[in-house]
Amino acid sequence: MKMKLLKSSLVSATLLLGIAPSAVAGTGDVALGVKGGTLGIGAEVTVGLLPSLNLRTGYNAFNYNGTATKDNIDYDYKLKLGSLPVLVDWHPIPASGFRLSTGLVFNNNKVDATGKTKLSYSIGGTTYSSAQLGTLTGNIDFNSTAPYAGIGWGNAVAKGSPLSLSCDVGVLFQGTPKVSLAASGPIATDATFKANVAKEEATIRDTTDNFKYYPVVSLGLAYRF
Repeated sequence: MKMKLLKSSLVSATLLLGIAPSAVAGTGDVALGVKGGTLGIGAEVTVGLLPSLNLRTGYNAFNYNGTATKDNIDYDYKLKLGSLPVLVDWHPIPASGFRLSTGLVFNNNKVDATGKTKLSYSIGGTTYSSAQLGTLTGNIDFNSTAPYAGIGWGNAVAKGSPLSLSCDVGVLFQGTPKVSLAASGPIATDATFKANVAKEEATIRDTTDNFKYYPVVSLGLAYRF
């Protein structure tokens, strides 16, 4: 359901990216841009609605591989960033690039992890052998729709040079992380093991709780048509 929502939103944004320039070409009300920041690398379109009000949308993505240790278990993980923002920018001082931004972000940020093989594992305070546990895998994801609020600088559809720079600083309210762990071994269906897994998931959730407020910082370059 989450991916279906994200894909539908991406299709809508892609259509907007495709038809907006041809629909209002020459009016100075549409700009296309590229950007990079803590949400990843992406592209966006800005459409002027009113002299001091713009609409922005696009898509950001980035993957990163790393390692982490939790409760003496080493994990190989992949951070997968994917988001589609739909934002409204208000420029309270029309002659200034300063803006206040708010809106929703269709969010597919997540982490997939696999525990490295070892002789024994401590799950929820209980030790299990590798033969019992098999392969340990984990996943962390967030709300599929997340509010955003921030400030920034730059008005891609303002009169003047068609080329402009922009920056954004804000917060994505993506909710408390949803943590899941699973084992492939014979112990996976044991009721006591499931209870210990729930304890381990709660511990990981506590250590990642700060990510429910995800910081957004980005720089961009846009061209006005």
